[in-house]
Amino acid sequence: MWRPPGSLPPQPAAGEAAAALRRLAAFLRRALPLCRAHATQLYARGLWQRLVAAPPDAVLRALRRPLREPSGAAGGAWDDDTFSNVFCENSKKLINVDLFALAAEYYSLSHLGVCTPLEELLKALGGDNQGSTGIKTDEFMNNKKSHEVQVMSELVDKIANYCGIKQVIDIGSGKGYLSSFLSMQYNLKVYGIDSSNTNTNGAHERNRKLKKHWRAYQSRARANPESQRLEKANDSPVQNEIKCKAVNDRTLNNSCLQSQDQRTTQDLIPSCVFTEVATSETSKQTEIDLVAQAQCNESKLSEEALAILDVLPANAVEIFSSSQCNSGELCEEEKAKRKMASIKAKASKSSESNLYFPLTSHITAETELGDIIADLEDCIMVGLHTCGDLAANTLRIFTAKPEIKAVCSVGCCYHLLSEQYENQEDCTEEVWGFPMCQYLKDKGWCCGRNARMSACLALERIAVGQMLPTDSLFYRAVLQVIIEEIYGVTKSERHVGKIFSKSSSFLDYVRKSLKKMELDDSKLPDSCIMDYYEKYKHRMNELEAFNMLKVVLAPCIEVLILLDRLCYLKEQDNIAWSGLVKLFDPVKSPRCYAVIALKK
Repeated sequence: MWRPPGSLPPQPAAGEAAAALRRLAAFLRRALPLCRAHATQLYARGLWQRLVAAPPDAVLRALRRPLREPSGAAGGAWDDDTFSNVFCENSKKLINVDLFALAAEYYSLSHLGVCTPLEELLKALGGDNQGSTGIKTDEFMNNKKSHEVQVMSELVDKIANYCGIKQVIDIGSGKGYLSSFLSMQYNLKVYGIDSSNTNTNGAHERNRKLKKHWRAYQSRARANPESQRLEKANDSPVQNEIKCKAVNDRTLNNSCLQSQDQRTTQDLIPSCVFTEVATSETSKQTEIDLVAQAQCNESKLSEEALAILDVLPANAVEIFSSSQCNSGELCEEEKAKRKMASIKAKASKSSESNLYFPLTSHITAETELGDIIADLEDCIMVGLHTCGDLAANTLRIFTAKPEIKAVCSVGCCYHLLSEQYENQEDCTEEVWGFPMCQYLKDKGWCCGRNARMSACLALERIAVGQMLPTDSLFYRAVLQVIIEEIYGVTKSERHVGKIFSKSSSFLDYVRKSLKKMELDDSKLPDSCIMDYYEKYKHRMNELEAFNMLKVVLAPCIEVLILLDRLCYLKEQDNIAWSGLVKLFDPVKSPRCYAVIALKK
């Protein structure tokens, strides 16, 4: 670790981060056959017999007991040679499960020593949160999202203050949880950019629903400081009566008059917030890109039928959409007039007003933010659980654009990353999500989709008792045997999906799945289906043990992706500070690491 000029905490040096990446990559290269195997093919391809030497019950016992120091490594003095015998050199099988579990711990971010503690970073950045209004996130979002928004918004505000900037670009903003909270809580000017128009189209309905709730919340927020003072009041009835009267008088007065040095929560709510849809002047190719981005955000968009602005006051959003005017009929001069009028209207607002501008645009590594944001200035770029390539492109835009002074990015959906060396050799014309750093590019490193899917598993949740969906995976694994042996289908474009939750039995599950895959189930009698079930039910422990191995290995694959991004930043000449920071409780939010960087 070395400390750059200024007050920022120590950061891993470029050589230190690269060395950690090389050591992890060497271990994972031996583990790749296991990483790339898919549980649905466990029985159909005989994966257990090919990849694991120990019996399933022995593997489960080893993974469930506490970790023990390997012989010759007392006191935790492990090194890379300690784990050289986890896999057999010849057969490539996993032969030492205890060492395998220790290796997964050894190559975690905490043991590699390349992670910066959040507390140290917050302390170094300083600031006293004077812009905070005291809004509680749990009033508007679930426990997981509330935790993420509170932690990340505090950090983003401190980085913005440290850099002396007031503008924030939220990439992949979705419903706008983070954006709107940064705007109201910290009085920052936030542009939230998302690829979906669904959020904007639903803004009217959301505002209508929020009207009663928001006004009630404002009343509670104003009354809360007075209530806290009342709780601390003297128990004397006379004093209490006097104090209550004084409080009521102050509350009534504050509704009409406010001193210059004291503002209520309502003061920090924007008097008018504009929602602008920044539509690109493109054609069918852009529409294709938007469809691809929508697939990337499929799981998120299914829950986001409503507007971005979950937290803004009723009637605070003015919708500008293609349904209100036919932009194609406007001359260029009229378009320019309207654009300038919009900018002037924004500029006329009080400098103290906090603003949130949700925009619709598809973001790539080549995106020119100036084409989307007319008043782009020095800013910080953020992303809370940006899917797939969007996290990588966020870093590329940050390094390329001089206006972006800092970045704080938490990625997710690793299975949606594009890989340069997956099914495509020597292609240099595209920008890929992985790898980013030069070392992994030189090695032609490829994880594979199944390995990246494994990186999305949540080890910490399993550790606290949340179970893997073994029953549904067992059904799917046996179904795969039936599909291959009876129908001769080894690969299909159709997916079974979430049939398990809609099925009353294994027999019902198979029938529904075959119909969804457009396979004729009439030639398959019930007795044949149940014979397959009986054949494999005693091997369910194989599936459970196999999944546990992948869960234990999952953090290592995630660390590889994170270190790849960190090393990419270390390769840039214009970065003053960069590091990996654990922001969230991994049980609440498994994708909990942020890539953070500040420019010189």
